[in-house]
Amino acid sequence: MTDYRVVRSKRKSLAIEVTRELEVIVRAPFFVTDAQIERFVEGHREWLKKAIERVRERRENYTPLSDEQIATLKKAAKDYIPAKVMEYSALMGLKPSGIKITSARTRFGSCSGKNSLCFSYLLMQKPLEAVDYVIVHELAHIKHKDHGKRFYALIEKYMPDYRERNKLLKHN
Repeated sequence: MTDYRVVRSKRKSLAIEVTRELEVIVRAPFFVTDAQIERFVEGHREWLKKAIERVRERRENYTPLSDEQIATLKKAAKDYIPAKVMEYSALMGLKPSGIKITSARTRFGSCSGKNSLCFSYLLMQKPLEAVDYVIVHELAHIKHKDHGKRFYALIEKYMPDYRERNKLLKHN
C-alpha cells in the first residue's frame, strides 16, 4: 500500500494528487470514511504507479531556466498575451477586468471571481496555438466559472480545434 496523506474539506468527491515532491495526497469530503478512502486508493493503484513515475521522470529531466531565458519569456508574454486577450475578448464579447503576467509554476492561466485574468510567462514555452487556447479558456471563465458542457461549448464556438491545442500543452 502506498503511503498517502488525507486532506479533508467541503468537497463532493475524492481525488488523488502526486506532488512534485512525490507525496501522495488524497483529497476527501468530510463525510467519507477512512475505509472508503483506502478502497479508493487501492482502486487507483495502477494510475498512482504511472503518476508517480511521470513525476519522477519530470524531476529527472528538469533543467532550470537561466535568468536570461526567464527575461526573454517574460518579455514575450508581455508582448503577445495582452494583445491576444484583447483580440479574443472582442471576438467573444467577454471583457476581463485585468490582465497580469505572473511567475506561476503550476498553472498556465487563471480567472479570478472578479474576472481578472492571469497568465504564467512559462506559457510562452508552448506553441502559440496552445497559448491562444489558454487565452480563450480563461476568457470563457468570465461567462462560465466551471468546466461544464456550456463552458466547453463556448470555447468550441470560437476555437473548434481546442482539443488538439490542449494536447500541445501536455506534449510540448
